[in-house]
Amino acid sequence: VLAYNRHTYETVTQHLIITIIPAPDGEPPYQGEFLVGNRNVEELLPEAVQEMFLQATAGVWEQDDLHVINITSALDRGGRVPLPIEGRKEGVYVKVGSHGAFSPCLVSASSPQSRFRCSLGQQPLATCYDTFTPHFSIHWCNLTLLEVWPTPTVPGPTWGSGVLEEGGDFQPPTEVAPQDLLPGFLVTLLVPLVVALLLCLLLGYLMCCRREGV
Repeated sequence: VLAYNRHTYETVTQHLIITIIPAPDGEPPYQGEFLVGNRNVEELLPEAVQEMFLQATAGVWEQDDLHVINITSALDRGGRVPLPIEGRKEGVYVKVGSHGAFSPCLVSASSPQSRFRCSLGQQPLATCYDTFTPHFSIHWCNLTLLEVWPTPTVPGPTWGSGVLEEGGDFQPPTEVAPQDLLPGFLVTLLVPLVVALLLCLLLGYLMCCRREGV
């Protein structure tokens, strides 16, 4: 855990060992991630605040089995450190999961038409009342809806005991035909010898037969 002082920028670290146990019902297949612009990450860690956020989420999701999966600071997603004026917050990404499908309100807020309106600087389409206000300011243009389904497990190979059975010799999986290495050996040996002999004859001719008077 790394903490820092917003005024003096002094940091302190502490190591914690956390044991994570899988949920008994498995990972929820429907997950929605909301960007809360008027909160810091430590403000959403208390259980009471998370329960309030889930109640507000239930108003637009129309499900009662919602629970918080992850809380991440916007600074860890590439956000900028806010200026210490006007009570600005860093922003928090809150991922909520459910076993129930998304409501038409959330589907319309993340539709391609809503993405297009966001690219124009407009608010996305929403067919329901924003139950997050006034406690949570949601950036609806950053809404992300995911459908996570478990992948089927592929059975692995069946391993034997590793002991050779009695009454037989080991047979290699493939048989390699014997190769004749003599031609390759002769080419490798004779070609350099022939070239060296020609160079010696040429050098001897130049030194012995090209002297003055010969």
